[in-house]
Amino acid sequence: RGAMALPGELWAELPAEKRIFSSVLLFSWAVYLWEAFLAHRQRRVYRTTTHVPWELGQIMDSETFEKSRLYQLDKSTFSFWSGLYSELEGTMILICGGIPFLWNLSGQISGRAGFGPEYEIVQSLVFLLLATLFSALTGLPWSLYNTFVIEEKHGFNQQTLGFFFKDAIKKFIVTQCILLPVTSLLLYIIKIGGDYFFIYAWLFTLVVSLVLVTIYADYIAPLFDKFIPLPEGELKQQIETMAKSIDFPLTKVYVVEGSKRSSHSNAYFYGFFKNKRIVLFDTLLEDYSALNKEPVEEEGENEEAKSKTKNKKQGCKNEEVLAVLGHELGHWKLGHTIKNIVISQMNSFLCFFLFAVLIGRKELFAAFGFYETQPTLIGLMIIFQFIFSPYNEILSFCLTVLSRRFEFQADAFAKELGKAKDLYSALIKLNKDNLGFPVSDWIFSMWHYSHPPLLERLQALKDAKQE
Repeated sequence: RGAMALPGELWAELPAEKRIFSSVLLFSWAVYLWEAFLAHRQRRVYRTTTHVPWELGQIMDSETFEKSRLYQLDKSTFSFWSGLYSELEGTMILICGGIPFLWNLSGQISGRAGFGPEYEIVQSLVFLLLATLFSALTGLPWSLYNTFVIEEKHGFNQQTLGFFFKDAIKKFIVTQCILLPVTSLLLYIIKIGGDYFFIYAWLFTLVVSLVLVTIYADYIAPLFDKFIPLPEGELKQQIETMAKSIDFPLTKVYVVEGSKRSSHSNAYFYGFFKNKRIVLFDTLLEDYSALNKEPVEEEGENEEAKSKTKNKKQGCKNEEVLAVLGHELGHWKLGHTIKNIVISQMNSFLCFFLFAVLIGRKELFAAFGFYETQPTLIGLMIIFQFIFSPYNEILSFCLTVLSRRFEFQADAFAKELGKAKDLYSALIKLNKDNLGFPVSDWIFSMWHYSHPPLLERLQALKDAKQE
């Protein structure tokens, strides 16, 4: 009995900081193993389901089924290796003291620039810049492989290597232009906010998120993709009529040239109050997609470019595009967007409040190698990223369940608009165009899918379709 009680006694005798550090590492690996177990179950489905199940016979031909099976199998295998690398990298950073090392290095760099230890915010910004640069560089080979091997092999990648790197550099610069000023202001607010700093910090992040949502599509997204107004015509008229019928305050409809990047398709709306815009990816529209245009034969055009253009995607007919938009507008009409913002802000407030409670605990800093100093940025990182990780996992699962419920409700809304038949065919087309695999392991689906599986959505639409 004494021997059995030994591990518990040893654990109790460990200093608080060692217990905290060990718990963080153990939980991280527990989550990783759980995710790996779920992915293994789903990979088994991809491997063993080699024929179209009878209930899918009307929906999917065997050629598309096999293509999607192989695509998802490749993606799952890639995800396994990149996930394992990510977990090992994170573990090594923690065990080898990577965070205090980078903090000290940031101090040396800012010191050389004439900013001593009293300029903690400057040191924090140097730390953030180095950390994001490290993350971008270590993630680059995985991103390249995913884009130019997996997406290329299955006909989705439309990027050249030059476009990819230009895009990555642009993304990094834009991220820093937002991240560094926002972080410096947040740290300043925490420093001068007194006992109620968590309220001011929360209000500041709320304002920042609302500003970013407002300016993203008008000023940030166009840096990466070309947005053009949807030309006058039948589709635009039908969209405006539908928006009017449900009092959606539509101001503009854009088509974004997503086909330069990938042949995956999408649609979304954005904007506050009476200033809503709808964005349609050109890959969603049968009439506008560059991928459906016949290639112009040019002398010296290489075979690779020809074969890329030849890989046609269906896109959706106007009625189907309207049905997809009916679903998206359902999210607005049913208040899903507002509910998500409220949940997000309640969670943010709770996290800042708990941060205020925990920030004074020296053992939290000592657990990660900070014995002499307690920098605010490091405190934010330790508490939000590591200490809150069990809570974040539970919250993430609950939000996935809620999201699935919202998706069914938005489908039902489109059905009420009389779009059931068109949404039914659009979902099948989009699943085919994006090579979605319609068979999934139930635990994997329950844990990961923010959208209900295709068959469940089609079943819910079927009754109305047959009426």
